[in-house]
Amino acid sequence: MEWETVIGLEIHAQLATNTKIFSGASTAFGAEPNTQACAVDLALPGTLPVFNESALRMAVMFGTAIDAEIGKVSVFDRKNYFYPDLPKGYQTSQLFYPIVGEGHIDIELEDGTTKRIGVTRAHLEEDAGKSLHEEFTSQTGIDLNRAGTPLLEIVSEPDMRSAEEAVAYVKKIHALVTNLGICDGNMAEGSFRCDCNVSVRYKGEELGNRTETKNINSFRFIEKAIKGEVIRQIDILEDGGRITQETRLYDADKDETRSMRSKEEANDYRYFPCPDLLPIVIDDEYIDTIRKALPELPDVRRSRFVDTYQLSAYDAGVLSSYKPLSDFFETVTTVSADAKLSANWVMGELSKHLNQHDTDIKNSPVSALQLGGLLQRIKDNTISGNIAKKVFEAMWNEGGSADEIIEAKGLKQVTDTGAIEKIVDEVIANNQKQVDQYTAAEPDKRGKMIGFFMGQVMKASGGKANPGQVQGLMKQKLDALC
Repeated sequence: MEWETVIGLEIHAQLATNTKIFSGASTAFGAEPNTQACAVDLALPGTLPVFNESALRMAVMFGTAIDAEIGKVSVFDRKNYFYPDLPKGYQTSQLFYPIVGEGHIDIELEDGTTKRIGVTRAHLEEDAGKSLHEEFTSQTGIDLNRAGTPLLEIVSEPDMRSAEEAVAYVKKIHALVTNLGICDGNMAEGSFRCDCNVSVRYKGEELGNRTETKNINSFRFIEKAIKGEVIRQIDILEDGGRITQETRLYDADKDETRSMRSKEEANDYRYFPCPDLLPIVIDDEYIDTIRKALPELPDVRRSRFVDTYQLSAYDAGVLSSYKPLSDFFETVTTVSADAKLSANWVMGELSKHLNQHDTDIKNSPVSALQLGGLLQRIKDNTISGNIAKKVFEAMWNEGGSADEIIEAKGLKQVTDTGAIEKIVDEVIANNQKQVDQYTAAEPDKRGKMIGFFMGQVMKASGGKANPGQVQGLMKQKLDALC
């Protein structure tokens, strides 16, 4: 019988509010430890929480974007458990009446098909603090700055059947929350992280015991953790063992999951309605106002990129997945007046540099206007594509416009036919062996051989000769010798 994987995900998205969900303390990342945790965040005696309406608005934005039911009455509950970075001894969350009910997300699979993944619920809650292990020897440091930061926990149905489907779903949610502007999506900082519930079964049988791997903050690690957990569970079951329902951690260094604690059930947390917070009551007008103000969603933008710019489905999918990237591309295209060339450079040279320098496109040293100006110089044959990469490198490292760099470094392309012809003649004269091989070759094989001569001309011209002119002249002269 064939094993089947069953995956459900719980995504925690930190909402991009300026202050915490129940206090006026700042949510800014990077402050000195324990400098942004106020008395309310710590639940000190005499303090009372006050709900942040911005968190509600962001949660409703998400719910309307996934066609979910919106709870017109939602209630906060206390989830009781002890952990060193949970200063209250409980977490204020929503169990019985969440703000967002059932919805769905459509993901695109590698074979081009679409699969609908159910969203069970999305509820508001406060984040815990952070335990710091790396900076201390045999000790754990506690930073409570994050305590009280608003979270939207997005819980899926167990509809995914592979790690690839799970990653596609997480990427779709990531694109959605960043596009809506309700989460910065920074996985390295923990603003967007995922718990993976995984079980295996023989096809057609009931669900098996699941494990939950907590707080994975990388698309790649999500895929690796799920695949590793599937192999581990199948090995145990095929050896006659049973899967213990538990919480596990993923160790990226060892590429393995390991047991953390037994999996709690809802009754273990002793949920009860929070006595310090009234129910949240909203009406249809509130929901409709938010729905009408939603920005263009990634799926709509992708379709527009295909229709307006004639991009491939793949290119449109990449460029529409992250709003800052989409905006950058559209600005480059406006300046260059060439969508395909703009897409190639944004997804190619620019993305390569961003990855190499671990930089978000919002912090790119080369602006969209600068890149658009560079592409204009390619289109009008001022520079070749290869020279453009040198200009881009200079723009990235030194700043300045393409025109300034081209002028200062003398990179303007040689388009004078007489000058190019002179170099072509010299290359032919100096490479008689290769000329003889070309003339002796079958006509259908000469196309690949001309690359050698092209390279020699470009080398002799310092890369400045117009490649199109070089190729035309070289082919003409070599064919005349055949």
